[in-house]
Amino acid sequence: MIYLLLFPMREHYAVLNVLRYETFRSVMAGLAALALSLALGPALIQRFRTAHIGQTIRTVVPQNHLKKAGTPTMGGLVILASLLLATLLLANLRDPYIWAVLFVTLSFGAIGLSDDLLKLKRGQGVGLSGTNKLFWQFLCAFVVAVMLFGFMGFDTHLTMPFLKNVHPDLGWVYVPFAMLVIVGCSNAVNLTDGLDGLAIGPVMTVGACYWAFTYVAGNLKFSSYLGVAHVPGVGEVAIFCAALVASSLGFLWYNAYPASMMMGDVGALALGGALGMVAVLAKQELALVISGAVFVVEAASTIIQRYYYKMTHRRFFRMAPLHHHFELKGWPETIVVVRFWIVSIVCALLALSTLKLR
Repeated sequence: MIYLLLFPMREHYAVLNVLRYETFRSVMAGLAALALSLALGPALIQRFRTAHIGQTIRTVVPQNHLKKAGTPTMGGLVILASLLLATLLLANLRDPYIWAVLFVTLSFGAIGLSDDLLKLKRGQGVGLSGTNKLFWQFLCAFVVAVMLFGFMGFDTHLTMPFLKNVHPDLGWVYVPFAMLVIVGCSNAVNLTDGLDGLAIGPVMTVGACYWAFTYVAGNLKFSSYLGVAHVPGVGEVAIFCAALVASSLGFLWYNAYPASMMMGDVGALALGGALGMVAVLAKQELALVISGAVFVVEAASTIIQRYYYKMTHRRFFRMAPLHHHFELKGWPETIVVVRFWIVSIVCALLALSTLKLR
């Protein structure tokens, strides 16, 4: 809104020309999102404590997690509110990619909110069934995928990390592929959200990585020089990425161990879906496997545990997702979180290296 209101006045006030730069607006969106999340956090915590809206703990987690019961949950609302307001203020709202990523973020957030509310109502961490959750996620992903590829003529070529001249055209298969990227990332982030501050750290590193990807993809000179797909208009999504990183940082202030607020599915599903959508828009879908390796491994450990137990009636890990395995091996929660953050930072840097190592 600020961009649309002030940028047309640049002919009279030369200083407003600075708004043409996505880098400047990214910084401003980040600062706005950080300030909003830091301000909203205490109010939400107090409101939820007064209303006795607290985390319900499943019986299938390590016993030391039982002490977290009652901690205010659905803190993802702080992230979503800050992210939404900062993006609306600083992004060019005429850009359709902004509305695509906001649609995914808010629709997946609504699914997560429904799940959180059902958990509070039923207790014992019982919310939406897995089937219902996946149905609504795939439906929302289908809507945005059809909008992109059916009505906006979005490029269906696939970017291969480290391979400069290999761009297979998936054609109509890109629709289910994009759906899988969005839904898969959403659920992988949700599975990772099991320890204080664990998921939000990699969300920030991946978000920062895709800030660079979207900026490069939207800039004709940079994309041509680096030999990556140019997507006109997607540079505006860099502003969304900056707001996502900053609002997550503000939330971490209250989510760091010992957490005074939990993210809840409303945050985890929304942020994961947003990262998946951004990866699709930046034409860097496969790089998400590298930058989001922590999410991939967490999801893979859950799948391996489930099917290995079905086949052998034994557990491959002490507990899944993987962070619980390390907890049961005796690693303190803070050690698990920090080491996963370190891995995430290294993986994000490796993903960024694909811009040049091609």
